[in-house]
Amino acid sequence: MTIRRDDLDYEKLTVEMRRLALEAGDKIMEIYNSDEFEVKTKSDDSPVTAADEAADALISQGLRTAFPDVMLVTEEQADTHGETADTFLIVDPLDGTKEFVHRRGDFTVNIAFVEHGVPTRGVVYAPAKGRMFFTLADGSSVEEVGALDKQVMGAISPIRVSAADNAALMVVASKSHRDQATDDYIGKYAVKDMKSAGSSLKFCLVATGEADIYPRVGRTMEWDTAAGHAVLNGAGGKVVRFDDHSTLKYGKDGYANPFFIAYAPSVALKDA
Repeated sequence: MTIRRDDLDYEKLTVEMRRLALEAGDKIMEIYNSDEFEVKTKSDDSPVTAADEAADALISQGLRTAFPDVMLVTEEQADTHGETADTFLIVDPLDGTKEFVHRRGDFTVNIAFVEHGVPTRGVVYAPAKGRMFFTLADGSSVEEVGALDKQVMGAISPIRVSAADNAALMVVASKSHRDQATDDYIGKYAVKDMKSAGSSLKFCLVATGEADIYPRVGRTMEWDTAAGHAVLNGAGGKVVRFDDHSTLKYGKDGYANPFFIAYAPSVALKDA
């Protein structure tokens, strides 16, 4: 079902996405801090834990209650992967399960709203790091600091992409998925420093200006990227296809992404 823009209350969406991300983060951290947890393997050989499943149940129930007329796609519910629309909610309840399993802390809760193929609203919450990024009702992006109370929004700071120095770029790349193709592409730029980060935090580092560019030459799904993409959009950034630099679109068949580049528009992009 496709809904019109004016049918959705963006204030309510911000409140609900933020609250559900924080509640899911609590569930995830309970399991993360327990003595042990079971790791199962999904059909695509990716790991899944009780934390993924508990966070997914909480978020999907909350979104379906709050926005019953909006299609919901979530990584952990395969029956949602065959549905299509150009406007929908999309969730990765625990992005960076490998980081979670190895207790590295770089995992995130991701909730996004896609309109006409574009992620316009989203939240990325890294519970082990206490970092929370989201879009406000007007579409601009902020980082919330402090206690992260579920009911009351705390102090927020507007975030904005960098004014990049193309002679000395800050690059962020994947911790778990670095390969030669990625390094070859990064080698086309004048790089001052490299950071590595897990999960959708890479988008947020570009959104805050902590990095200038994040190239991804590897498989991702739309639920991996939509929330980070929304936060980056709201901070003035862009995400484009690696091959032709056209805007990365959502609602694709099967929800698989092509390779992409997330960046501050001041970066002079190199060809693939």
